[in-house]
Amino acid sequence: MSVEQQLITAADWDAFVGANVHAHVLQQWAWGELKAAYGWKVERLFVRDDRGQILALAQVLFRTLPLHLGTMAYLAMGPLVVDPYPEKVQPRDYALAVLWERIRQSGLNHRAAFLKWEPGIFTNGLSQEAVIETLIHGKFQYLGLRQSPQTVQPPRTVMIDISSDEDTILARMNQGTRRKIRQSLKNGITYREGTKADVNIFTGMMNTTGERNDFGVHEPAYYQKAFDLFVPQGDAALILAEHEGDPLAGIMVFAKGKTAWYLYGASSNIKRNLMGAYGVQWAAIQWAKAKGCTEYDMWGIPDEDETILEAQFESRSDGLWGVYGFKRGWGGEVVRSLGAWDKVYNPVIYAAYQLALRARG
Repeated sequence: MSVEQQLITAADWDAFVGANVHAHVLQQWAWGELKAAYGWKVERLFVRDDRGQILALAQVLFRTLPLHLGTMAYLAMGPLVVDPYPEKVQPRDYALAVLWERIRQSGLNHRAAFLKWEPGIFTNGLSQEAVIETLIHGKFQYLGLRQSPQTVQPPRTVMIDISSDEDTILARMNQGTRRKIRQSLKNGITYREGTKADVNIFTGMMNTTGERNDFGVHEPAYYQKAFDLFVPQGDAALILAEHEGDPLAGIMVFAKGKTAWYLYGASSNIKRNLMGAYGVQWAAIQWAKAKGCTEYDMWGIPDEDETILEAQFESRSDGLWGVYGFKRGWGGEVVRSLGAWDKVYNPVIYAAYQLALRARG
């Protein structure tokens, strides 16, 4: 089995990611390029067999810690292993073990105090311990993973099954959401895929949304970079809702493999009664279906059990509570990933990092 860092193209990397049953936008080549433009360093690690076929890969990001006390290594929604695993090569477990060793070595080379790993695999009712044991095949105890309360990506989301026809998808929604979608389609609103020149319209609405709902947004150049990296390749779309020349709402939706992700959404303060935010979300779901996706990830709700979510969503608007009321109506399933797991390389710096987190609340 070959582990040398042979050259790999973006096309080969993304072809492997896209063909994987766990394909994820955060493992795409372009995602690494996006984060590299905003303070992260990127390492793309992979294992090949003797014929040069990629067996496993992982895109690892590195971010400098405060006071320059080394870095944090971050692995999201990976590693990915070829499926089905080819016959007549080393066992799957061995390929993963080799890749994990490469991840460890890369961390040391970048002076990482720890690795934060977010596998992004939904537990589907199993205990996290059971799933993590299954994920690592019970043979990587030496990894020394510990569960972490500090996550980078929201661990809980609403996942919509879009494998059925549109009437069936609509029928699963609650009555209020379905009514607002239909209303948005009768109000003379136009829905279209935006061009590069339209990103400024979207970022303007993002700033409005952030101010209205009191949450932070990226600078305009970030969304422009995301558009340039993903949209021309067909892996994302900027979808806009407009009425008589007025922008009402917009979504940047991403797709890879069987899944689409609603990562960025915005709306203006005008003509909100026309329900453009509902119509543009429906247009994004239709775009995802046309791409061949079978599930649509609403990306981020409060990390609470569904009973608590349902009991409190009408009385809370802090954090992700403000969007749960919107996302709950689309007929999806509330699911939770495995959250975050840390592998400590430097216990002293990691302890200081934990103290800093507690001090910040």
